[in-house]
Amino acid sequence: MKFRLGCELSYNVLEKTEFIFNIEVALLSAHIGLVDQVIFVPATASRSYTVPDLGVRYFGVSLTTGKVFLRYTAEVDLIVHVTDPGSVHETPICDIPLQIFPYLFPSRFVPSDRLAAFAAREFGELPRGHARVTKICNWIYDNIEYRWGSSNSETVATEILIQRAGVCRDFAHLGIAFCRALGIPARYVTCYAHGLSPCDFHAVFEAYLGNRWWLFDPTRQAELDGLVRIGVGRDAAEVAFATFFGMAEQGQIKVWIEKKTPSSQGARTVDAISVNAPLEIARDA
Repeated sequence: MKFRLGCELSYNVLEKTEFIFNIEVALLSAHIGLVDQVIFVPATASRSYTVPDLGVRYFGVSLTTGKVFLRYTAEVDLIVHVTDPGSVHETPICDIPLQIFPYLFPSRFVPSDRLAAFAAREFGELPRGHARVTKICNWIYDNIEYRWGSSNSETVATEILIQRAGVCRDFAHLGIAFCRALGIPARYVTCYAHGLSPCDFHAVFEAYLGNRWWLFDPTRQAELDGLVRIGVGRDAAEVAFATFFGMAEQGQIKVWIEKKTPSSQGARTVDAISVNAPLEIARDA
C-alpha cells in the first residue's frame, strides 16, 4: 500500500538550542520508493545520522532565538505479506542472537525485573509463541484504560500497572515489560499510524519471535498493516520525536497519514508485522 504522510512542528526558541529530531520514515527494505523532504522556516543547516541495521534516522539542528517551523512530508509504499500466527513460535534463549539481548534487559521506562512475578502468574502458563504475546496485548487492552493526561514523560511501566490508565506510550512500555519478564525480547517502536484518530505520532512494540521481530499494538487503535515505522529503541527515551538542549517552547503539532492508493483487499484484522523484508503480518485464519 502506498501512503502519503508527514508532520508539522513549531517552536518558540528562547535561547540558542540544539534540537535532535526523529520524525523521518525509517530506511527499511520494506519501505519501497521512499521520497521525503524536510523544510525549515527559517532555513537552517542540519546534520544527520542513520542507525546501522535499524534504518532509524536522526537529524540535528542548532537554532537561535525566534519562531521556528518544521514540515516533513513523505510518500512510501509499504510491502506486506500475510502469515498464520500459529506458525510464529518463541525463540529459546540459547538461540537468541547476542545483538538482541539488550532487548531482554530492564531499561529506564521498562523495569521488567520488577514485574517478573506478575507476568509469570498471569502469562507464564500460556502456550508459548505469537499467541502468548497476543494474550498480553489483550490483557492490557482489557485492564488498562486509554486516557489522555493520565501519564507524563516520566511515567514507567510499573506505575501504569498500578494506576491502570495510560496512553499508547504506556501501553507499549507495559507490553514490553511483560515480554521481557517472560524471556521474550521486546522493543519500543514509533510510527505514523493509518486509522489512528485523531492522528498523532503513535507508539507500539515489537516482540522477537521465531527469529524475527513482530509488531503488536495493545491499544487496538490503528491498522497494523498501516504502520509506517520511524524509530526503534529499548523504550521511549531513545526515540522521542524531538529532543532539545536549551530553552524552547513547543507550539502546535500536526501529524497526518493517508493511503495514496486505496487498498483493494477490503477490511482485515491483523495481529503483528515484522520489520524484516518483506514485511509479514501474522493474522488469524
